[in-house]
Amino acid sequence: MLLTHTASTPSLPPFGLGAVFTEWGIAPFLTIVTVWVAGAYLLGVRHLHQRGDAWPVGRTLAFVGGGMGTFYFATSSGLAAYDTTLLSAHMVQHMLLSMLVPLMLALGAPVTLALRVLRGRPRRALLAVLHSRVVRVLSFPPLTFALFVLSPWVLYFSGWYDATLRSEYLHEMMHIHLVLVGSLFLWPLVGVDPVPGRVAYPFRMLLMVMTLPFHAFLGVTIMDQTTLLGGDWYPSLDLPWLPSPYADQHLAGGILWGSGDLVGLAFFIVLFTQWVRSSMKEAEREDRRLDLLEARARRDSPVVEPSRDQPASSDR
Repeated sequence: MLLTHTASTPSLPPFGLGAVFTEWGIAPFLTIVTVWVAGAYLLGVRHLHQRGDAWPVGRTLAFVGGGMGTFYFATSSGLAAYDTTLLSAHMVQHMLLSMLVPLMLALGAPVTLALRVLRGRPRRALLAVLHSRVVRVLSFPPLTFALFVLSPWVLYFSGWYDATLRSEYLHEMMHIHLVLVGSLFLWPLVGVDPVPGRVAYPFRMLLMVMTLPFHAFLGVTIMDQTTLLGGDWYPSLDLPWLPSPYADQHLAGGILWGSGDLVGLAFFIVLFTQWVRSSMKEAEREDRRLDLLEARARRDSPVVEPSRDQPASSDR
């Protein structure tokens, strides 16, 4: 049986920045996911260190702090407490889960970590999964792009969003869905793991730029809607401090529009930085290759010495 939310939350104080940090709660399933995923990553890093191998601290901070830390913040802080009360609070949560969390998880390179830690059958099983047809299809760039840009439209303009407001189980699955869809699209673009779906940097930049109009158009569409997302859910809430549902929906659309552009710009900067670093490394490899070829040519070329029988030239 599905756990359901009720449309009456009289205990919540007025929403504000302070409430985001004071109205914490625990979503059991999502908390367990956070602990297990972050714990497995830290155990892998610890295993490498015990073996005497190095692992970049920045990757650990990105995955555990930036990725799973942001995931826990979005699903357990005041944002989660108000995400069924204010559409604007949900929209901030949506952007964190669909864009920032996947970016941080990808920069943490967990697949590379797993390949360095695992041995024998588990490592072969992971490699088999990475090279499987299912993973190749799910990482196909046009497919992941379509899922990334169309999924929010299906969420907000179908009965799905209304169902997530009334079912705790579907609500938590929506959070997982946002992270998974974002990861499918963003991991091959900005991640450093050896995963399928990686394309050349110009095409990565193009895909990222192409997402910006979709976020903007969706945000404007939500702002201009004359019907409320979630049906009668928000008007039925019995909280005297709540703003007009239409005004809050207008604010939510603006958040989606503005934050989508900002986060897209951040992704663009990350991709450009990675492209420059990749080009510099490629130039260094090419320089080493040319130096090696030149040294080999000097070593293999015969040294021509002047003949002893040849008379020396004299000045006249």
